[in-house]
Amino acid sequence: MSSIYHSGYGYSKIICEDVTSWFLNTYYPRHKIAIDIVHRGLKRDKVVGYCDVIGPSHRPRHFLIELQSNMCKELYIKTLFHELTHLAQWVDGSLRFRHGKMRYCQEPVENYDYEYQPHEIEARESEEVLYDLYLRSMIKVNHFPNRLTA
Repeated sequence: MSSIYHSGYGYSKIICEDVTSWFLNTYYPRHKIAIDIVHRGLKRDKVVGYCDVIGPSHRPRHFLIELQSNMCKELYIKTLFHELTHLAQWVDGSLRFRHGKMRYCQEPVENYDYEYQPHEIEARESEEVLYDLYLRSMIKVNHFPNRLTA
């Protein structure tokens, strides 16, 4: 069973748990993954999110996701899916550290400018697909956090 811990300010606890649980239950139901999601000001860093491995990078199962506080709902969910895609890359082994370098599918990511790094391209594409799948699944079960139903 996986575990989700979240902290910080300027976010919806319900959406954070709902999105992360949906992702883990859909793609990693049998894994034991621990995720710490921290919401804080990241504007100085000029980013909206990070995903890092906690502990050994060989077969990682504990992750830290940091997200910018006070994002609109759609951007928040897409950013969380983006970072969860990086988590999936680590769990599946396509993203890893070898010989002191981060590699995606055995190729060092430093060979590319940030916007052209293959693992980032995959995460940007996945965030849109996952967002649509998530919304469709919420409509199917008639469940939206903080939404009144007739």
